[in-house]
Amino acid sequence: MALYRSTIWLCLLILLIAAPVAAQNKMESVRIWPSPTNTRVVFDLAEAPQYSYFTLRNPTRLVVDLADTSQNLDLSKIKNDSDLISRLRYSSPKDKHSVRVVLELNASADTQIFSLPPTPPYGDRLVIDLGSSNETPPQIVKQQAQGANRDIIVAVDAGHGGEDPGSIGRAGSYEKNVVLSIAKKLAKRIDDTPGMKSVLIRTGDYYVDLNKRTELARRSKADLLVSIHADAYTTPQPSGASVWVLSMRRANSELGRWLENTEKHSQLLGGAAEVIQDTSSERYLTQALLDMSMDHSLSTSYELSREILKEMGQITKLHKKVPQAASLAVLTSPDIPSILVETGFISNPREEKNLNWATFRQNMADAVFGGIRQHFKNRPPDGTLWAKLKRENRTHKVSRGESLSLLAQRYNVPVSQIKAANNLDTDIVRIGQVLTIPN
Repeated sequence: MALYRSTIWLCLLILLIAAPVAAQNKMESVRIWPSPTNTRVVFDLAEAPQYSYFTLRNPTRLVVDLADTSQNLDLSKIKNDSDLISRLRYSSPKDKHSVRVVLELNASADTQIFSLPPTPPYGDRLVIDLGSSNETPPQIVKQQAQGANRDIIVAVDAGHGGEDPGSIGRAGSYEKNVVLSIAKKLAKRIDDTPGMKSVLIRTGDYYVDLNKRTELARRSKADLLVSIHADAYTTPQPSGASVWVLSMRRANSELGRWLENTEKHSQLLGGAAEVIQDTSSERYLTQALLDMSMDHSLSTSYELSREILKEMGQITKLHKKVPQAASLAVLTSPDIPSILVETGFISNPREEKNLNWATFRQNMADAVFGGIRQHFKNRPPDGTLWAKLKRENRTHKVSRGESLSLLAQRYNVPVSQIKAANNLDTDIVRIGQVLTIPN
């Protein structure tokens, strides 16, 4: 009897050893996020991945091996809008318990691969960032001369995007979608105004690194960076809009980092670094210039925030009636005035409904634009058309029967310049209205 039992246990042990062991991990989905400069591929996994990778040429391929993972996903059905990735497919794995995924590429790419722990609404992820290896480095372009009558350039940044949804409302609204809509409406208001031009930092559903956002604004020679967000809290009660500027504590710390990175001196100083000789006093002169630049940036940001709060207070509740200061990475540029606008609490059911309402989004964009317009009307940057008009302005009180076209003929000034000088959105004027007439 004892021999019979021993034989049974031995047979069971042999079966257990010989039986194939099921892979513990599995791919739940794959998401491809293309952007103008790179493509991000995200593998959603049931558990933390064990991975390795290598590249092949002729044709260009990126091969990723996922250990202890089952091949349970149809890669041919994955949505792919990337110009860089031509195909996503499986290949023969290293062993029967792993998965080999091949990304067929249309061009060589700089590759970064890393895993991310669970972060709601996502679980464990493997992230692949593919950047163009032929991207031309940013060129430092000298500002136009003061008499060039250039446009005022406003960089409009829609927060989050792509893999980063931002805050999520109780009804399932994603902050990244709401703020992109508002940002585009704000950019249109800016572009429709003579003497102003917008630059959208993010034009679609993709993520832009926080430091990259200020770099893109600087590359565009922006006079202002406005970052659009929607607030959130752990409870649904908080509500209202607010405007944030950089706190001095973060500004001072960031200033130290800028000083350590000497490669960016010429960008920060707008070309002034070219005339600073390599002497023992260079660091102190640079610090003095940066100090003045940061002081101007912070004071301008604060004044602009007050103008925007006045406008937003007419269309929605304000969470804070004065500008707030915080250590926010997107605000850390010492040479570009930067503000962050919280358009409301997406965690508040009533405000989430408002943020999903097209009319409210337009009203919010109009309010932010109104504050920007009033600020630059009072303090136009040197060398801009608005600065020239401010120096040359004269006034005219509208009488019965007069129109913009009539006044344009009388004063020999284009209608567009009269509208720009008075921040007019239409050609309609009213009797008794005092108009600024540029020379």
